[in-house]
Amino acid sequence: MIHNISYRTFVNGTENEEKVRKAVKTLFPNSLPQKEYIEGYYKNPVLVLHGKIVKKQDIKDFISTIKDQKSTRLKILNELDKKLDDKGNLFLRFDKQKAYLGEFKIIEHGDSIHLKIKIAAYPAKKKPALKIVWEIWGE
Repeated sequence: MIHNISYRTFVNGTENEEKVRKAVKTLFPNSLPQKEYIEGYYKNPVLVLHGKIVKKQDIKDFISTIKDQKSTRLKILNELDKKLDDKGNLFLRFDKQKAYLGEFKIIEHGDSIHLKIKIAAYPAKKKPALKIVWEIWGE
């Protein structure tokens, strides 16, 4: 149903890296984010935490957690057409502060954990991927 889930988030200079890691662990408890430093807008160093979830059990756990979060699940389904690209990738952003507190809240912009969910659709196109996401999280 899902091939893999890639994630990334930024650790700004005013943030504690361990707290951001805890936020990521809310979504993916077994994740081991990699670190990468990039240059910010004002030439300041910005830490990026990123990784890929490929283990079937970790993906199943994520799917199950979203199923249990009715408002999150409904938000995904209601906005599915604009969150899914032509290649069958589902893009979501979860509020980083809420994740740190153990909550799953999808947001449109701002301080977030970015997800790219590769839907296992054949052919790898939007229409078959839509059907699969509905099978995963539909009512």
